[in-house]
Amino acid sequence: MKRLLIIGCGDIALRMVQKLPASYRVYALSHSPERYPLLREHGITPIPGNLDEPDTLEILSGLAQDVVHFAPPPSQGTQDTRTTQLLAVLTKGKILPHRLIYISTSGVYGNCGGDIVPETRPLRPHTVRAKRRLDAECRIREWGRRSRVCVCILRVPGIYAGDRLPLERVKNGTPALLPEQDVYSNHIHADDLARTVIAALRFGKPGRVYNTSDDSELKMGDYFDLVADRFGLPRPTRISYSEARQRISENLLSFMQESRRLANRRMKYELQVKLRYPMVADGLAAARG
Repeated sequence: MKRLLIIGCGDIALRMVQKLPASYRVYALSHSPERYPLLREHGITPIPGNLDEPDTLEILSGLAQDVVHFAPPPSQGTQDTRTTQLLAVLTKGKILPHRLIYISTSGVYGNCGGDIVPETRPLRPHTVRAKRRLDAECRIREWGRRSRVCVCILRVPGIYAGDRLPLERVKNGTPALLPEQDVYSNHIHADDLARTVIAALRFGKPGRVYNTSDDSELKMGDYFDLVADRFGLPRPTRISYSEARQRISENLLSFMQESRRLANRRMKYELQVKLRYPMVADGLAAARG
């Protein structure tokens, strides 16, 4: 039986575990004892530890053949010290993992002016959080080459599902940008992301990067309109970017400064992923009202 270690066992990891073949025995690093019952309900063995406390990670050495790394970087700085510490402890094992899958972000591309973006596009992260993700990517790919471990990077955009929608934003009447100033955003349904992670465990190539996105080419405001229509809510008002700078939080505004359309051909053909929800409208149609 193959042993799989999950780092950062949240919603997507739990969805993934439900779809895994029975040939896996699954472990998950967790620093929250209150989550242990939930993990066990999903057939996962909790492993106590904290990526911010290296001394708690020794048990991970040589534990599993496959590793899926969902955990976010720290909230400060431009480096991902958590990934650094994880790789250090994995290196100590007498037997290294065969494969490591890292869940990154499409934010590493920065603003692409609405262009179609393949995985070969030069990386120019704009936000500090994206720079931390790029730091993790670089460390993981270098570690994979040096350690001869098959590492794969999934660059993931906005994740949505029936219970992961911007309903509060729409209900609160937060405005969107005027169509002519709006930016392209990218999406992936949570279940399709979980299935793509499993596909990467099977078919991912060493050192390979995969844009993990659906087929939609939606501008951000159009996405909010779809959500509003699906749940019978008023569509957001449209305002100019200059007005948005006065009315919208800095964090939300940062997403309105980047426009790109992810190319997903590599995901479909190399990982053999067939999207259950190829368009956001498909995923919203399946959501409960």
